[in-house]
Amino acid sequence: MNANKKKGRIIGVLFLLNFITGILVYQVLQGPFLFGDSFLTDAASAENQLIISTLLGIFMGVNSIIIAIILLPLFKKHNFTSAFLYLAFCILYFIVVCIDNTSVLSMLELSKEYLKTGSSNAANFELMETMFYKRHWWTHYFSLLISSLPVFVLYYTFFTSKLIPRILSGFGIFAATLLFVEIALSLFGHGLGMNMLLPIGIVQLILPIWLLIKGLNSLTEKPATA
Repeated sequence: MNANKKKGRIIGVLFLLNFITGILVYQVLQGPFLFGDSFLTDAASAENQLIISTLLGIFMGVNSIIIAIILLPLFKKHNFTSAFLYLAFCILYFIVVCIDNTSVLSMLELSKEYLKTGSSNAANFELMETMFYKRHWWTHYFSLLISSLPVFVLYYTFFTSKLIPRILSGFGIFAATLLFVEIALSLFGHGLGMNMLLPIGIVQLILPIWLLIKGLNSLTEKPATA
């Protein structure tokens, strides 16, 4: 089997794992309990799910770094700067995911403490609920903003190297740009709508499927550019 095709299929499996894990973490394990009407009463009942979600979040971050390391020698042949920039952004993404996970665990601990003490300090807990919720909102949206950076560099490098079809990598660049714009606007309270995130979901599913079927293209090596 061609080395590029084999490597592409390995990366495809890792990308698919991250895609599935992301849905599991944010839509199943965290979303119903942290972004509902009241995490103060709901989070403690989902303690195991939330702890598992943070571990899976760390797995996603580590997995992203592993993908960048696998791609590094290949990307270096085409664009030295992009290769290391992709790795650096994946490491940065891992850091912000850890920060976001800390926020999740803080919300869980507040919920547990609330259920222990009952409603004797309800007013104080409700104030803390708002503060903890807002803090998690910020950490989560910053992690989403940062996540667009390695994705953009990934598809840009794919586009310039032609390791995957340019129609796919070009769509990936477009989707990553939409993700960045939507999250940046949301941070200032002017988000355009969650439909802006639909393209990134589509391309992040198509990419691993393509890699699993076709792998990476084999190209004649050319000198790396800065």
